[in-house]
Order: sequence, then structure tokens, then C-alpha cells
Amino acid sequence: MPILFNEKFEGDCELGIWEITESYDELLSRVHLFPGERDRLESFRSDARKVEFLSVRALLKELLGRSVQIVYNDKRKPYLTQCEYRISISHSRNLTGIMLSKEKKVGLDMEFMSHKIGDIESKFINDDEKITDDPELRKYHLYIHWCAKEALYKICDKQDINFRKNLTIEAFEPQPCGRIVGWVDNRFWHDKFPLHYFTINNYVVAYCCKTL
Repeated sequence: MPILFNEKFEGDCELGIWEITESYDELLSRVHLFPGERDRLESFRSDARKVEFLSVRALLKELLGRSVQIVYNDKRKPYLTQCEYRISISHSRNLTGIMLSKEKKVGLDMEFMSHKIGDIESKFINDDEKITDDPELRKYHLYIHWCAKEALYKICDKQDINFRKNLTIEAFEPQPCGRIVGWVDNRFWHDKFPLHYFTINNYVVAYCCKTL
């Protein structure tokens, strides 16, 4: 299980990312499945979805040094049972990522830069946001916005959030890595969040952590 990135920051926050190279059987042998998880695993029709399910649990075990059960609320937000850590999970193609913290809320997103994200730009970029006109950077800039908004969506518990109406990323010039600021404004939140982003291979990673 090759870990591509593992770093601790801002106190007890930890981010781990690894590349899936194992087969289904190899991953299955690495994890402990809690009651109900095997039935859920076998309910997936896609082999890729099954591998993703197992890879998340294998990475979590690697980061914590033990098996911990992941459960989800009605908004599909993950929680850990009998464990003090908050968790955020992301998966894209062959990478799986997990962010953990006991002290802060966390949000993580990763995206492989493949499809024509410009085709859906109007669905998540609002009139107050600025995207570069440089054709060489435009797709990358849009992916940073998308990943940052996904991270905000997750840290705010996926509550009543429209990416275009309720989330705004302050203007910035895209770099290989950097710090940006995002705003959440809806009936539950009116607050700003510091976010960080970077690239790994052809993926964009954005994350935020905050004491609330």
C-alpha cells in the first residue's frame, strides 16, 4: 500500500493519501469488516466501488494503527465509532485520501483532472469569483475551486449548501500549491474558512480544518 503523502499540521490534523495498487483480495485481507460491512461491500455492483470501499478502511487502519468502524449519517457524512477523531474522506480514480483531527472539523477533496470541467463551470462558479483567462491555467484554476468547495461542503456537514449560491472562494492566482480563503453563507453558516491546496501527479487536493 504505497502512501504518497502523509503529513501532520495545525496541531493534530493528519492527511494521508495513497495509491491503490492492490487487488480486491489483497485489500480484503488487510481490513477487519465490522457487522453489516460485508453485506454492504457485496451489495456494490462495481468492482471499482468495492476496491474503493476497502481502500478507505485499509488507509484508516494504516493511519490509526487499528481498525475503526466508519458510519454515515443521513447526509452521507462519515463518522468514526468509539473514536475521538473527526474524519473526512475523498476518493478519485486510483487515489484514496483521509483527513483526521480530534480538535478540529475537517474537510478534504481530491479530483483527477480529466474531464472538461469548463462545461459545468456555471453550476459552481458565482459572479463574485474570478477565474484566470490563461487557457493553460484555466482548467487547473477551476479544479482548485471545485475541490475547495467540496472541502467546504464536507466541513459544514453537507447542510443546505449550493456550490454556486452559498460558497465563494476569494480571488487568487493558481500556483502548484497555496493557501486560499473560502466563505460559506447559508442559513446555518456565515463564516470564512482557510483552505490549502496542492497537486499530486495529475490530481488536485484541497483541504480545510477549523475549530468551531
